[in-house]
Amino acid sequence: MGIRYSKIENKNKREIVLLKGLPCKYGKCKFCNYIEDNSTDLDEIQKVNIETLEEVTGEFGALEVINSGSVFELPESTLEKIREVVLAKNIKLLYFEIYYGYKNRLNEIKEFFKGIDIRFRMGMETFDNDFRINSYGKNFKIGTTEIEDLSQKLYSVCLLICVKGQNKEMIDRDIELGLKYFKSITINIFINNGTEVQRDEELVKWFIKKYSHLQEDPRVELLIDNKDLGVFEQ
Repeated sequence: MGIRYSKIENKNKREIVLLKGLPCKYGKCKFCNYIEDNSTDLDEIQKVNIETLEEVTGEFGALEVINSGSVFELPESTLEKIREVVLAKNIKLLYFEIYYGYKNRLNEIKEFFKGIDIRFRMGMETFDNDFRINSYGKNFKIGTTEIEDLSQKLYSVCLLICVKGQNKEMIDRDIELGLKYFKSITINIFINNGTEVQRDEELVKWFIKKYSHLQEDPRVELLIDNKDLGVFEQ
């Protein structure tokens, strides 16, 4: 049984909901077992999402919506329910996740939620193109110009670290570039989940020793355990 509603009360206070979505349009990330939460049953999706959104109180004026894919995989009926809740609870700030392939469609969401400050997050996983494509199965390549362009569109990127095949220099560079270009980064220490990607325990020890101070950095969300946000689907 999963938990679909939680509150984040440390650095960046907000409520968070894990909603059900339609199948992820990309769905080929080698590290993801999360897409098992998707459904094609619109009635089931709406039932779960309405129940979850009814827990939102608006107490922080900020809400993060995550689903196993992108905001664009949430049915319109769910988006309408989010909008209704946001207006009723006087929420001023909304966070959504997107996949790289949707980067030129963000205005559609901004239009739908007119008057609300929208912050988009994207799974970059790493700035190393070869590792992102070959080890993580995320098939996009970007250079400096595109990183600069994305930094104008996105609030935050997620980095996935401490997996076999990665090295310390790659992780150092990812954190450095993430903080250079984006207002915020989420750092996810990988936990074995039955996919082909494997955790590297030595890198985890090194990372925690070197970077645990990032817990105090307001620009960084450090997830030592992927359940740290309080929502998860078993």
